Amino acid sequence: MSNEKQAWEPYPSYLTDEQWTILEPMMPAAHTRRGGRPREVDMREVVNTIVYLNRSGGPWEMLPHDLLPKSTVYDYFARWRDDGTWATMLDALREQTRRQAGREPTPSAACIDSQSVKTTEMGGAERGYDGGKKVKGRKRHLLVDTLGLLMALLITGAGLDDGVAAPKLLQQIDSKDFPRLETIFADHKYHNHALQAWMAEHRPDGRIEVKTRPEGSKGFTPLEKRWVVERTNAWHGRYRRNSKDYERKPESSAAMISMSNIHLMLRRLTSHPRPAFHDRNIVAEPLKLAS
Repeated sequence: MSNEKQAWEPYPSYLTDEQWTILEPMMPAAHTRRGGRPREVDMREVVNTIVYLNRSGGPWEMLPHDLLPKSTVYDYFARWRDDGTWATMLDALREQTRRQAGREPTPSAACIDSQSVKTTEMGGAERGYDGGKKVKGRKRHLLVDTLGLLMALLITGAGLDDGVAAPKLLQQIDSKDFPRLETIFADHKYHNHALQAWMAEHRPDGRIEVKTRPEGSKGFTPLEKRWVVERTNAWHGRYRRNSKDYERKPESSAAMISMSNIHLMLRRLTSHPRPAFHDRNIVAEPLKLAS
């Protein structure tokens, strides 16, 4: 069988040229030591591989052979998790997305909520049982703006009360970075006296506005102005790595959620649902069957 060039179609999660143009300036500089070799890894391929894993939900060890291996990519994922790179990208893209939508760079209102998800046998810290949802695992506490863009994220055990976790989540929001933030919409789980006392002490110019369900309503009922955080959870659910919490470290769980929101904003900024078809030189090897 003769070798042939095969046309290569990128995975739907791959960044387009336009999306990479936005993200590339946010890439950290290479950490080169004196006498060391310059960076040889293509950063765009690193990001493409991480987004592919995030979107497809597969394990690191089963990345396709036409992507970079775990041995190359995981180090970047963990490094950017620990040095705040994912958070920096998130903040920069949120401001760009808000400007594109005709909004101020920082929001004046936000929405808060939590989502309990099951964990696996991976182990790790921050695990518990949510008696209300009957879920054994972790809880994702989200703060989003009124467009549904992620502002802050906290991973805890599923048993932690939302009102107790809220101050820990809101501590991530620096008033200098969000000078316009005044109102945080929430549901009845945040009708908590300790939370109100914390707000009075640490956020005297802000308030928690609790939206209650209409009397007699049953099942899922969208609450005015607060439903956007439910939509954000649904957006993140399209990324199969988020279907459960597969990570050992809570910090890795937060990084995966952040990566999903980053990809969503890149798609929104460029309005491209998937990368364009192009050719890639791949040599087709003859298929070897076991005798």
